[in-house]
Amino acid sequence: MDNSFPAYVQLLELMAFFSGYPLIYAVVIFTAEKVSLKNNLKKNIIALLPFAYAMVGTLYLGLQLKNLYPHYSINNIVLTIQKPYLVAWGLLSILFWVPIFAKTTFLSLIHSLVFFLFLARDLMVQLFLPTADVNVVRNDMKLYTDSILLNLGAFVFIC
Repeated sequence: MDNSFPAYVQLLELMAFFSGYPLIYAVVIFTAEKVSLKNNLKKNIIALLPFAYAMVGTLYLGLQLKNLYPHYSINNIVLTIQKPYLVAWGLLSILFWVPIFAKTTFLSLIHSLVFFLFLARDLMVQLFLPTADVNVVRNDMKLYTDSILLNLGAFVFIC
């Protein structure tokens, strides 16, 4: 796990898939609480959040399988995956398809905050280090916007 370019690209992939979920989660929870929805509908909308997150995790698994395509050997996987713990953490989002994990919607939020913290870290570095590269935050904001759209699309699709 070094600071090479492939490792940075892999981190950006993870952020593109998972960092926008906390905002979607907050908006759905806030909207469900404020808008006068029937109690049953409110519970159903909130209960669909982990399934939308699991769908994003499934799409991430598809991207990883596409990247590994012709050679699914262990050696190729070890050489290709630069940040194995983060990739494994991202792939754990598929567990939210299982109803036992999906019952606790808060777990999906906790799971996605790991990737949101990388965005927050880059913002803090930009704020407190005057020599920090502005392009890093630009990339992060573009990816964050894409992640929000992806997670919103998954939530709408699941609904």
